[in-house]
Amino acid sequence: MKVRIRFSKVGRVRWTSHRDVARMWERALRRARMPLAYTEGFSPRPRLSFGLALPTGCESRAEYLDVTLRAEVEAAGLPDTLSPLLPEGVDVAAAAALPPGTGSLQEEVTSCRWEIDVPHTGWDRLCSLVAEVEKATELPVTRERKGRSVTDDLRPSVLRLCPAGPRGRGSGLVVELATRPRGVRPVELAQVMGVEFGAACRTHQWIERDGSRWEPLPTPATPAGVLERAS
Repeated sequence: MKVRIRFSKVGRVRWTSHRDVARMWERALRRARMPLAYTEGFSPRPRLSFGLALPTGCESRAEYLDVTLRAEVEAAGLPDTLSPLLPEGVDVAAAAALPPGTGSLQEEVTSCRWEIDVPHTGWDRLCSLVAEVEKATELPVTRERKGRSVTDDLRPSVLRLCPAGPRGRGSGLVVELATRPRGVRPVELAQVMGVEFGAACRTHQWIERDGSRWEPLPTPATPAGVLERAS
């Protein structure tokens, strides 16, 4: 049996690395006495498959994890079971059994939606920068890849860019970034725009196929409550 879990990562836990998040989940699943399936070899590990890695320092309301189990469980009850075993800031919003043959998150997610604060940038200035990006034919950015600098064009990956109104001393931005052929981090978009981004939150990961798109696992109308927290 394979179960897909949707969870959030907000607050101070946003500074936790992707690798540490994986260890955190392994501990929580063991404490919940889940019938985990393990890899083979000299160092067996639980068969967990995460979605697209979240950049350290960013928040998210749409993180995903696929867990392979040795036995059937009632997936609907997992949010209430797992959330109290996870650190503050990590809440399980939904869980569901996956049909056989479901593709991996890494392969199926085609884009991500972000809500981003742009401090010290006024509304008019941000609108002007957005217009410049929209009319640009190229948005070159230099990245480090396998120990060498590579210049990529981000323009095909910027699917949507929309000012979201004034926020405090700055403005807000709603962005949708493609994940193929390579994922784009918010900091790279800030680089080509010539601004500094503040808080960034991934709100959706989208799967698109045959002209329609959907979330890997939608949240229920009423999220599960969390009574106590793991230390």
